[in-house]
Amino acid sequence: MKIGYLGPVATFTHSAAISAFPNGEAVAYATIPDCIMAIEKGKVDVAVVPIENTLEGTVNITLDYLFHISSVPIVAEIVVPIAQHLMVHPNNKATWHSVQKVMSHPQAIAQCHTFLQTELYGVERETTPSTAYAAEWVSKHPDELVAAIAPYMAADEYGLTIVQENAQDIELNQTRFVVLSRNPVRIALPDREEEKTSVSVILPNNMPGALHKVLATFAWRNIDMSKIESRPLKTSLGEYFFLIDLLSDGEAKLVQNALEEIALLGGKTRELGTYHVYRLPVKMK
Repeated sequence: MKIGYLGPVATFTHSAAISAFPNGEAVAYATIPDCIMAIEKGKVDVAVVPIENTLEGTVNITLDYLFHISSVPIVAEIVVPIAQHLMVHPNNKATWHSVQKVMSHPQAIAQCHTFLQTELYGVERETTPSTAYAAEWVSKHPDELVAAIAPYMAADEYGLTIVQENAQDIELNQTRFVVLSRNPVRIALPDREEEKTSVSVILPNNMPGALHKVLATFAWRNIDMSKIESRPLKTSLGEYFFLIDLLSDGEAKLVQNALEEIALLGGKTRELGTYHVYRLPVKMK
């Protein structure tokens, strides 16, 4: 089984993928859209992509592709503890005070905002497609006074020296990853948690209180929501779709009834998947 993930080797997405599918063939992709299109076109059997972080919220490109492009359902969610470390090439003997540029994925840079503002104020920041991409770049440029923000395993993989551990703003930093597949999959993680159903909703046009009426279809059925957010519909200014995560364990019939009621109200819905949540059993460095 081929598992697509946001690469290169040693990203947090890679860790989520190999933890969930230790016997699969991990296939790296340069961007999240590339990874989603790989599962869409059948080049891989499973794709693992980040969807939300504790500090920086939703990964918008993932959400937009799931709504606008992908037809592959979510079959699992994996929650991964995130620790970001500042690392340099061992040959240049740099400390964090001597680096001239910091490279990493935009989410990782944002997660380390306080550290960068206090310890590396004014130092250039360059965004990269992934954290491991930044670590790999630093490993290939030993004479540059450049640091990468990346996972501990990236330092091991690319032979870098960590000069500041745990540079993220808070200790309890986590990222949710969704697993996409057209077929049921077995997740090789011991702790399976609650069942969730993710749905997208386009509200009825020109209906006063439309969002209230949509949410009421879940409320009066006692279906608990774990998340709701809006994204631009990309048709015209001021038009949005909503992504709603429901705690659906034992509530499948009630969820279907709620979606039917939303349709009767004039709304449009699509199920993005019903799945269980898994967590990595130990905090990763």
